[in-house]
Amino acid sequence: MSRVRRGFKARRRRNKIFKLAKGFSFDRRSKYRTTADTVKRALHYTYQSRRLLKRDMRRLWITRINAAARLVDSSYSKLMGGLKKNNVMLNRKMLSEIAATDLDGFKAISQNAK
Repeated sequence: MSRVRRGFKARRRRNKIFKLAKGFSFDRRSKYRTTADTVKRALHYTYQSRRLLKRDMRRLWITRINAAARLVDSSYSKLMGGLKKNNVMLNRKMLSEIAATDLDGFKAISQNAK
């Protein structure tokens, strides 16, 4: 009976994991079981962080808007309520960018909210 050479599929599967572990150190990149566990955990954290980033950015925008609103003698809630009442369609990202870079423009927007 002829000899069967094995391992093509398994090697391809392992190499996929090892490729994801590029930059890891010691056993975390050289031993398959340790590498697989570490890569699995790393992929979980990347998935989780994509969601956390959205949350953190919204918090940053709200903090910037509130700080700028305090400079023009208002508060975040009054400003956002006034903008909604006057149908000013600016999202928090753009409003925070205006607040951080162009205070005169932000003052004009806040006057519109009153």
